[in-house]
Amino acid sequence: MNISVIGSGYVGMVTGIGFAELGNEVIFVDIDEKKVDTINSGKAPIFEKELDELIQRNRNKYKATKEYNIIADTDITFICVGTPSREDGSIDLTFVKSAAAEIGKVLASKDMFHAVVVKSTVIPGTTEKVIKPIIERESGKEAFKDFGLAVNPEFLREGNAVHDFFNPDRIVIGVRDKKTKEVLETLYKPFSCSKLITDIKTAEMIKYASNAFLATKISFANEIGNICKKLGIDAYEVFKGVGLDHRINPAFFRAGIGFGGSCFPKDIKALIAKAEELGVNPKILKAVIEVNEEQPLKMIELLKEHIPDLKGKRIGILGLAFKPDTDDIRESRAIPIVQKLIEEGANIIAYDPEAMDAFARMFPQIEYASSAEKVITKSDAVLIVTEWGEFNELNYKGKIVIDGRRVEKAMKEAGIYEGVCW
Repeated sequence: MNISVIGSGYVGMVTGIGFAELGNEVIFVDIDEKKVDTINSGKAPIFEKELDELIQRNRNKYKATKEYNIIADTDITFICVGTPSREDGSIDLTFVKSAAAEIGKVLASKDMFHAVVVKSTVIPGTTEKVIKPIIERESGKEAFKDFGLAVNPEFLREGNAVHDFFNPDRIVIGVRDKKTKEVLETLYKPFSCSKLITDIKTAEMIKYASNAFLATKISFANEIGNICKKLGIDAYEVFKGVGLDHRINPAFFRAGIGFGGSCFPKDIKALIAKAEELGVNPKILKAVIEVNEEQPLKMIELLKEHIPDLKGKRIGILGLAFKPDTDDIRESRAIPIVQKLIEEGANIIAYDPEAMDAFARMFPQIEYASSAEKVITKSDAVLIVTEWGEFNELNYKGKIVIDGRRVEKAMKEAGIYEGVCW
C-alpha cells in the first residue's frame, strides 16, 4: 500500500517506518526542511531506540518531502502532527487544521477515493467537527463518500515506540465509511492483537481515557508514596503487594517524581479544559495534575534536610529527558527542579546521554558535564531525575544522593541516601 504521513515526530516517524518495514511504500511530509533532509539522508530526526536501524533497513521504501501534492500518489494519509497545549491547557489545533487544509487542496484534483486517518491526539468531536469541514471546504468533496475519514489513536511509549508499534496491546479504529474500514483492516492485517472498530468520537475518547487513567495511577502511587515516606515504609514494597491483586495491573505504580513527556500532561489538561467547557468539574483529573506538579519539588525538600542553605552549593543533576531512552524534554521533571535550584542560588552541573542540547536551549546558564561520573565527582550532592541504565553503574560512595527514580546502586552505596517515596 502507498502511505503518506503528515508530520515526522515520534508518532509519524515510527508509524511510517514501521509500515515501511511491513512492505508498504511511505512518504513523509513535513514543513521542517531540516527534518526532511535528515530523513532523506537515512537518519532519524529524533532519538528513539532502534529507529535508526529501522530507517537504514528501509531506505528504498520511503522518502521525505515538504510538498503536500505528493500525497495524491498515495492511498491513505495519516495525520501525525503535534497538538500542543495552550496556556489555559486547552488543545492547540493549529497544525492539525493546517494539515487538513493542505490535504483538502490535494484531494480537490484527485479522482480516486482517498482515506485520511487522524493519529494526532485530538479532543473527542474534533475529527468530525473541525477536520472534516476543513477538508470538505478545500476539496469540494463529501466526507465518507468521496474521501474517507477515520481516527486511529497511537499508544506508543517514547523510548519503546518501535517495540510498541510492532507489539501493540490493541488497535483502535474509529470509522464511519466501509471503504476506509477495509483499507485500515488490510493495513493492520499483519497484527494479531485485539482490534476494536468503533465510531470516530469514541476512538478519540479512548486515547484520552487511557492516558488519564495511567497518569492517575502514577499520581495515586505518589500520594501513597508520600505517606509511606513519612512512615518509613518502602512504597515499592507496598505496590508489589497491591499489584498482586488480579483486579489491579501492577504497571505504572512507580512512585517517584511524577510523569512528563508529550502526552500525559498535555492530554489531561486538554481533557480538563474540555470537561469544564461542557460544565463538568473533573475533580480527579485536576488532582492528578496538582500532585504531579508538586512531586518533583519533594527532591528539593529532601535535599534541604541535609544542605539547608543551597546558595553557592554545587548540585549535580543526573537525567534531563522526561524518561530514559529518549531525547525529549517536554514536561521533564528536571525543569521545575532546575528552576527551583536556580531560585535557591545553587550552582548546577547536569548530565544526560541524549537530552543536553535541548535542555541547554532552555537553561544555557547551567553547566553541562561530559559524563555522569563528572557530575558525581564535582558536586556536593546528586539528584537522580531520570533512570538511564548507565546511572546504575556509577560509584556513589560517600555522596549525598536524592533519588527520584529508585536507582539500586545509589541506594546501596550513597553516603547519605534519600528516596522520594521510599
